[in-house]
Amino acid sequence: VQLHASGGGLVQPGGSLRLSCAASGSAFSVGFMGWNRQAPGKQRELVAGITRGGSTNYADSVKGRFTISRDNAKNTVYLQMNSLKPEDTAVYSCNAWYNNRNYWGGGTLVTVSS
Repeated sequence: VQLHASGGGLVQPGGSLRLSCAASGSAFSVGFMGWNRQAPGKQRELVAGITRGGSTNYADSVKGRFTISRDNAKNTVYLQMNSLKPEDTAVYSCNAWYNNRNYWGGGTLVTVSS
């Protein structure tokens, strides 16, 4: 299973971005998918996760601002990020569980700055 994340960039505080992560390389559907981030000098943290059935969970720091969703037919997970803050600046990466293994994709940089 390969994961490819995209959609990062530079945005001003208060702005929005939408990240996408597509899973490929498997004929079967993946299970739990998540978005994680790692800021400079900090540990990686789970930002949001979604099960195949659509149940979601969020880190407290992004609740009410970020929304995770997925398209099971495309094995793709999205992260809509609104009201972005400078502290949201980080490399965002996705992970996906398939056949009892956790796969990771490369990251996409999100920079929130004026």
